[in-house]
Amino acid sequence: MHFKLSVDLVTSHLRMALLHVFVCLLGLVVLCHSDCTFQELVIKDLNNPPTGCEDQDGKEHEFDSEWVKDCMSCSCSQEGVNCCNMVSGAGEFDVPEECELIADKQTCSVKIVLKSDKTKECFPV
Repeated sequence: MHFKLSVDLVTSHLRMALLHVFVCLLGLVVLCHSDCTFQELVIKDLNNPPTGCEDQDGKEHEFDSEWVKDCMSCSCSQEGVNCCNMVSGAGEFDVPEECELIADKQTCSVKIVLKSDKTKECFPV
């Protein structure tokens, strides 16, 4: 009985270690596969060149500025606006059927949770 308890404990620690490795790899893949878009700067009046970029909401941003909105990290240059999704790539994972991958727009992060109880993280086998 003592041997079975030790095996169960080792198995439990191994699963936790594998989960930590999986979560770290998930983060790396998300960072490496960020979806980015580029909107070229449009000069409407050559006599009155722009002093910055206009975002999709029509807000003006100065050249060489950066901002984050809705988990999109954007920057303005004299060439235009470059924006990268901070939580993209999430659809590229094989998530077990009983689990789902959810994005948290407050923290711009993703996690895998059980479909039946979203408060519990899913432990892939």
